[in-house]
Amino acid sequence: MRMLMIIMMMRKKVPKSLAMVALCLASASCVLPPSREDLSQISLLGEKYLDTQIENAINGVKEMKSVMEKSSEDHKRFLSALEKTQQQKEEALRTAQQMEAQLEQEEEVCNETMQTLWEECKPCLKNSCIKYYSRTCSSGSGLVGRQLEEVLNRTSPFSIWINGENRDVLEREGQRQNQHFQNLEERYSEVADGVDSLFSDSMKVFDHMRSLHPPFFPGPFRMPSLWGPGSGSQGDLQDRPSRVARSPFRDPEFHGFQSMFLPVMGMARNLFDSMGSMMDMDTDMDAPTSEDGSVTEDVVITKPFGDGRMTCREIRRNSAGCIRLREECQKCKDIQDIDCSGKKPLQGPLKTELEEALALAERFTQEYNGLLRRFEQEMLNTSAILDLFNRQFGWVSALANTTKTKDGIFHIQTVLSRAGEEKLGEEKKEEDTNVSVQLFDSPPMTFTVPGDIPWSDPKFSEVVAQEALDRYKETTIVVK
Repeated sequence: MRMLMIIMMMRKKVPKSLAMVALCLASASCVLPPSREDLSQISLLGEKYLDTQIENAINGVKEMKSVMEKSSEDHKRFLSALEKTQQQKEEALRTAQQMEAQLEQEEEVCNETMQTLWEECKPCLKNSCIKYYSRTCSSGSGLVGRQLEEVLNRTSPFSIWINGENRDVLEREGQRQNQHFQNLEERYSEVADGVDSLFSDSMKVFDHMRSLHPPFFPGPFRMPSLWGPGSGSQGDLQDRPSRVARSPFRDPEFHGFQSMFLPVMGMARNLFDSMGSMMDMDTDMDAPTSEDGSVTEDVVITKPFGDGRMTCREIRRNSAGCIRLREECQKCKDIQDIDCSGKKPLQGPLKTELEEALALAERFTQEYNGLLRRFEQEMLNTSAILDLFNRQFGWVSALANTTKTKDGIFHIQTVLSRAGEEKLGEEKKEEDTNVSVQLFDSPPMTFTVPGDIPWSDPKFSEVVAQEALDRYKETTIVVK
């Protein structure tokens, strides 16, 4: 009878939608689908839900911007402290250079005698270093000997009796520090550009959503704290001077803000480690041991001079430390007692002034390293926070070029529900509901909604909207 009624309606050219309703009614397992007006209402409720999700995400990107603004203020203070330390270090090195020149001038009078002693001092220093190193460390004595010989050939005789780090070493260390600083600054700028881009794209989304739904994106959402009094539109961002921002979502090499710093951190560890061995920064460290409790070859603590401590690895990295074995060689000791026309340069005030200048330069070098390390740690912490926000909210910026539609962003096209089968002695189980929706500019997507949520329930539109958004993120947006 029901099938006959449908056939008759089709012969009379009844509208197709009514025919589908009739077909549904003809099926005992079909639940009457929503009308076109019902679909429009469900779509509107779903769009309101999406408006809220987008607004929350934009607020999250706003927080990212706030984090970066705070970091920018800290960064300015860091640059100021770094510049001051750099100037103090350079001034100390200039003073040391002047003192060295004056010492060399005084020693020119007895240069021939000093050079004779120096040529006998160098092989003694080399042999003493190799002997000491071989007795303590298991391998590498040949390398240490060759490195030390190269160092001594570049070293002036009187410098072995100057306490403090060699000026040339400090200057080379300064060059490495400057390179590391440039690397950090480059990565910091890239992070700032990335956040600017996310924020800029999010503002495009905000402007478009506000034009579609003014009640849902009111004026107070303009974020005056970031844009300045009376501002809040995308135009304000374009008017202010800034670097060209690149969206991280458009860069296939982007794997998170923190990952941008990790390669630089690895290079920095080598820099700081080598500087530590040069300046005995590890004097308070105990020798690490292997799993069985024995002291490993590369970390045997040695004491070739005074109370200082060097390891086998440190001596291989910086064989110049062997110069402090000078007390083992009489010819080396004789250098400091040379009489140059009644003067003993290494026993006068110039030596003291030079050592004081080198001590200052070394101190400021270490302070500079400390500032770089602190900046590294702050950026690791900041980038971790940015990544946390980005994973949760960054997706909204990718909608900048996909929300151009003027007739809404969310449409539920079809909803098909079937009544569950009721078996004797069992509770009736509702079948899942099939829905077809379109979100933004994506092709229609089809999925199911749990049958215990009927399309007439206000929760139905939220469930459908959230599922559509999740699927859209998976297929269209890659949040890293």
